[in-house]
Amino acid sequence: MQLPEIAVFTSEEVDGHGSKVSPVSNPLPSADDPADQRTCLICGDRATGLHYGIISCEGCKGFFKRSICNKRVYRCSRDKNCEMSRKQRNRCQYCRLLKCLQMGMNRKGKVYITEEEIERIMSGQEFKEDAPEHTWGNNGDSDHSSPSNGASEGNQPSPASTLSSNRSAEMNGYTAALRDQYINTSMPTHYQLLPHLFSYAAQSGLLASQPRSLYPQSHPLVQQLVAAEELAPLTTPMLIEDEYKVTQVELFALLCRLADELLFRQISWIKKLPFFCELSIEDYTCLLSSTWQELILLSCLTIYSGQVFGELADITAKYTPSDDELQGFSEDGMEVMERLIILFRKLHHLKISNEEYACMKTINFLNQDIRGLSNISQLEQLNKRYWCVCQDYIESKYPLQPKRFPEIMMCLPDIRCISSKLVNVPLEQLPLLFKAVLHSCKSSLTSYRTGPSPCVTASSGN
Repeated sequence: MQLPEIAVFTSEEVDGHGSKVSPVSNPLPSADDPADQRTCLICGDRATGLHYGIISCEGCKGFFKRSICNKRVYRCSRDKNCEMSRKQRNRCQYCRLLKCLQMGMNRKGKVYITEEEIERIMSGQEFKEDAPEHTWGNNGDSDHSSPSNGASEGNQPSPASTLSSNRSAEMNGYTAALRDQYINTSMPTHYQLLPHLFSYAAQSGLLASQPRSLYPQSHPLVQQLVAAEELAPLTTPMLIEDEYKVTQVELFALLCRLADELLFRQISWIKKLPFFCELSIEDYTCLLSSTWQELILLSCLTIYSGQVFGELADITAKYTPSDDELQGFSEDGMEVMERLIILFRKLHHLKISNEEYACMKTINFLNQDIRGLSNISQLEQLNKRYWCVCQDYIESKYPLQPKRFPEIMMCLPDIRCISSKLVNVPLEQLPLLFKAVLHSCKSSLTSYRTGPSPCVTASSGN
């Protein structure tokens, strides 16, 4: 699905209201900003998140995964104490893998790894006695972004493996398979297995030490973001007669109409942002062109989830795919389906409030790693501003949930990854993809729902 030509911002609209509110100055300190403390524990490069138990960059994450998956045994030609930096990390693979293990990287979700285990891996003995291949699922590798949610130069994010290693299951039995595979599985608890995040979080202020009040500057900024949102229900008709059978073409047309309405709402949202006058029209157009799918996906899983998993799910249930459609469902479609269901479970567990959604959306939108931007420094300051505002709001509003802020932020790289992979799914397979995802998520919702819908419209104090 291609983004239509976005010619929606004009200088007349910027200045047409006469006086405009002065740009909001950064109310939070930046010298010791926790957003700046984002270095890989292996090589010191910019960290992109939590990978196999520690904060690391994409390069070291990929190197560790390749080394273990391919059962490689390296040799050091020096004294096994080579310098490990962004520029030097590729010169000695032995020392790089050794430091990965010493810093806590592991594939089995252990709290720690012993010196004996490290020696067995480095010598290759671990691989000789290893059990069948481990899957690289969420217990080992979580693509969790830092405040900028970006990858360092030359280190593009690599795909995380999927939950299931069996990609060749017959799609004509997908209903039962999905129910068995996802509905009855427990939510992964990353933090119980990954102690390095706690030490990193404590250093960078991610964990709230005690209940406190909101900083005076944070509350108005959060309220401005919420005021910019269109929280009213979607207006695209999604009612259908009980006995009507929906065709693939009809379902695809409905999905397109929904995407059009959601895209229009994102355009309107940008014009209402409190920092609208702080960036150029060209930068806003570039940002929207690169993030519109992510914004739509986030909104569907949160503020519009009631309609998506209600009315839309009911319509997809009236669509019966043919045998050819089931057999031809692609690998990309399977991966997107699995990731979407996992992400839904995370967001449903968190019960994102409107305030948290508005902050998540803004942080995701202000991505300074997008190519073609002209004012990257200002964009970075805005990103840091709202990252800190979001952290302050969540820590003060939910003092009994000290892990809530990092858990919410960890959903953003999942959204970006899914959006990037969704473009690889053939258009004719989208109806089947949505049917499978919505059916599984709705069944999961009804099986363990004990409270309100996944996204609540008012935040609670604990």
